[in-house]
Amino acid sequence: MDHHLVIGILNGDDIGHEIVPAAVEVVKAAAEKTGLKIDWRPMPIGRSALDTHGTTLPEGTLETLSTFDGFILGPIGHQAYPEGPGAINPHPIMRKHFNLFANVRPTKSFPGLGALRDDIDLVIVRENNEGFQPDRNVVAGSGEFRPTEEVTISVRVITRTGSSRVARAAFEIAQQRRKRLTLVHKNTVFKLGCGMFVEECYRVAKEFPDVTVDEVIVDTMAMRLVRDPQSFDTVVTTNMFGDILTDEAAGLVGGLGMAPGLCIGEGALAMAQATHGSAPDIAGRGIANPFAMIESARMMIEWLGHNRGRQEAVDAAALMQDAIATALADPSTRTRDIRGTGGTADMTRGIVAAINGGTAVAA
Repeated sequence: MDHHLVIGILNGDDIGHEIVPAAVEVVKAAAEKTGLKIDWRPMPIGRSALDTHGTTLPEGTLETLSTFDGFILGPIGHQAYPEGPGAINPHPIMRKHFNLFANVRPTKSFPGLGALRDDIDLVIVRENNEGFQPDRNVVAGSGEFRPTEEVTISVRVITRTGSSRVARAAFEIAQQRRKRLTLVHKNTVFKLGCGMFVEECYRVAKEFPDVTVDEVIVDTMAMRLVRDPQSFDTVVTTNMFGDILTDEAAGLVGGLGMAPGLCIGEGALAMAQATHGSAPDIAGRGIANPFAMIESARMMIEWLGHNRGRQEAVDAAALMQDAIATALADPSTRTRDIRGTGGTADMTRGIVAAINGGTAVAA
């Protein structure tokens, strides 16, 4: 029996080359403490892969990743890629290829970081592989087209299967938390599309009688996230609604640097991917907030621990969780975007020091 977890390292672009190594360093420290054995496998992706392999997603990458337990994917700066057949945006392809249909995005406030409130603790589960996003909602071609110069048509795809499976993932998360799930939709206008989503959510709800379910229309949800975010626990919604609401939620607790994410599906593979972009304007300056990437990796380790029945992975994730909170409580070991005085390396050192039971040493 193989006792190692095999995890890929895909740095991505720009600040990805700073925050992904930070996440790996933190996981390594926690793994060493709990006896979790990890076989790390670096893989080329993004602009560096384009320069060395002629494509941002080299041939064989998907096949190799399919043999792993999970992988950390850094932010992708695809909008800055040059024109060319090899310059593609890899992460929508990965989500579809591995059927990673549920994007789990937690939002939690920590004291002293400038959060709107100190009692925010919610998770938004966003459907990941259909909806309005044209790179995900059809098998071939695009979900957007322009029949004339005057008209552009965008197609939103909602399926019973897609709605049902993301609902089940959300109910399972709600059951592990405070047993409350909010369905966010707009079936007052999208009577068929959102109507189908809601129907499937309630169908799945019958399997989880201990979870209390309510509904909120998406525009009302946008307002309530600002007014009373503490009233929500677990939220499930469609792709584009979730894309917007999770960025709004991140703004309540310190910005996109505080926005982790985990992509999961029906298979046994997990992808740690923070919500934010590659931030080329601050790349190489050592000031990027690594929290979102570190927490995304922590979520992946925890998920793999439960999925594989590996208690040492669950323990490593718990150790990381406590250490992250310790580092965030100290202004010297958090970055300037969250009212700190440190940089990327300072936060990383602070978390590792907390894992090891010591004190961070300034650079």
